Amino acid sequence: MVFFGSSFRRQSTHNAQSSLSALLHALIERLCQRYKLAFSLAVCLCLGFPAHADHAIVSPNIALPKVSPTNTSSATVTRTINASSQVINSHTPVTKSMANKNSITDASITESTPSSDLNKISNEPSLYALLDAEFSANRDDTERALVIYKQQSFKQDATAVFERALSLSLRNDRVEESLQFAKAWQDENPDHVPAWFYVAHLALRAHDYELAGETLNRILSYDPRADLSEILIGIYPNSDDDKRELLAALQPIASEQNASLSVLKAGLLYQFNEPEIAIVHINRAVERQPDYVPFITLKADILRKIETPEAVIEYLSQARLRNADSKNLYLYEIRYLLDLKQNEQAWQLLLGAHQRFADDAEITLLAALVSLDIEKYTSADQLLNTLAKNPAYLDQSYYYLGISAERQQNFEQAKYYLNAVMQEDLVLEARRKVVALDLLNNNVDAAIATLEKLRKDFSVFAPDSFVLQADILWQQNEPAEALRLLTKAARKYPDNEMLLFARAQLLDDKEDYIVKRTLLNHLQALDPSNPAYQLSYAQLLLANERGSEQGLALATAIIQIRYDDPRYDNELHLQALNILASNALANENYQQVIDYLQTPYDVLPTLRSGTLLLRAYQGLGDNEKVDALLADLQQRFSFGQHNINDRIQLY
Repeated sequence: MVFFGSSFRRQSTHNAQSSLSALLHALIERLCQRYKLAFSLAVCLCLGFPAHADHAIVSPNIALPKVSPTNTSSATVTRTINASSQVINSHTPVTKSMANKNSITDASITESTPSSDLNKISNEPSLYALLDAEFSANRDDTERALVIYKQQSFKQDATAVFERALSLSLRNDRVEESLQFAKAWQDENPDHVPAWFYVAHLALRAHDYELAGETLNRILSYDPRADLSEILIGIYPNSDDDKRELLAALQPIASEQNASLSVLKAGLLYQFNEPEIAIVHINRAVERQPDYVPFITLKADILRKIETPEAVIEYLSQARLRNADSKNLYLYEIRYLLDLKQNEQAWQLLLGAHQRFADDAEITLLAALVSLDIEKYTSADQLLNTLAKNPAYLDQSYYYLGISAERQQNFEQAKYYLNAVMQEDLVLEARRKVVALDLLNNNVDAAIATLEKLRKDFSVFAPDSFVLQADILWQQNEPAEALRLLTKAARKYPDNEMLLFARAQLLDDKEDYIVKRTLLNHLQALDPSNPAYQLSYAQLLLANERGSEQGLALATAIIQIRYDDPRYDNELHLQALNILASNALANENYQQVIDYLQTPYDVLPTLRSGTLLLRAYQGLGDNEKVDALLADLQQRFSFGQHNINDRIQLY
């Protein structure tokens, strides 16, 4: 609209009538080819012609085109579906019933029409109404535009109007309302094949699986091999109930000749752990498109549930040989081999993939990482140095070259590479490793210098660097200096939870009870569901009141977090057990200590857990257990090994 308006405003309205008419007809003919009926009227207005249907429209070709179901190709249908499926998440509810009841009618729109034109009004879409609707849409008055377009779409030969109305509805209405409109129009035009596709797609998106099944069945009865790929885009349900309902709606539909529907059924059956039935459907799809990679990988997923690994690898190898240029098949087979712990075979296949896809950075990086895992350091270094020539992968190359050097105990070379890492998502971990290497050589000053440089170069990691530096000071038996550093840092970053929590952890449970409780209460207010804050608060309460019900409840709640819960943390779980065991030991409930800690100690022995268990067995007088556990502790920890899980202060 803007283009036409600005273009014609530059022309004089006093030009010869004939030249203007010629220009008008040329533009209208071009617009008609694209079904832009309303825009042609806009051109008329810009030219200053009288707004009469018989003056503005002089060619019978302006009539909206009919879509014949006999010559509608799947490609045409899917292109239209694809265009209509781009939805904006804003909702302006306008239904067909609203359009019928709305005050905007043909009569009201044509009140200003000269009386000589009133008798020419037919049941075809009103050109004035369409122009009004398009102007309203351009002015962002989408509710008015939708009301008019939907009403006009139910008239004769209004296919283009329907498509425009549906497109606008998809951008502004809820999908249920778009479906209601499309279904009502399709009922009025039962032979319009594209409408079947619209209704099927919208029904799937609206989770109306009964209607979707009926419509898909109608489409496949009309054309068993119809391309349903565009209909199925973006409709896969999230919940198990919706998936079951969709599967139930699809099961009665004959899909032997339709690859898209066969694959959808196979995927649903696979998710519901029915691989024996799923394989039948996926085989139908693969038979029709044997070299289509998504079908091949889905079949491989299903085969993994019903065949031996050797059979799956054989299938993948054959498919990969037929599709030698498919990077995805290489990667699928490689990852499957890695899942099977066949790292050597995966490595050999990766080297072959690297030769075939020499310029593919993803393949090169994966080959380097597998080389590191199987300790093929020469291969890893060669691949990583090759990858370093790619600027986008330079930092990753340096990071893993540092890991490789560290594993080969070339510590200075490792520090060189790790210090060269500048990518923000890798730099913190790289500097942590540099600090660890410095501390390994008892070079505390170098470790602290690395952290000071880190916060100078990357201010975003300043809080992390302060916490790491405080940790070093605490390990060097300088808790007061560590606390001073964190207090100073907290003033600079008053809202940083990491600094506040680290500072709280350095405070004594009894001597600094009030300050520590205040800090922990503040942290819990900021993040009420954080188990680390809750556990620290539980420890504080139990340290000052042996039978604190709140403290016991908090610690117990943490050990009850299931391992599949996103909040689960193995280290926090063990700490909570130690806190509860310590409280039970203080109350001389020795058997309770054993119940808490014996199994965890058997799985993951730590010095603190072992010490608590030893004191419990001593309390029970079980000398045999005492001797056995004491010998185990001496063997594991008598040489001064330091297990990070035994540390009380955590950062």
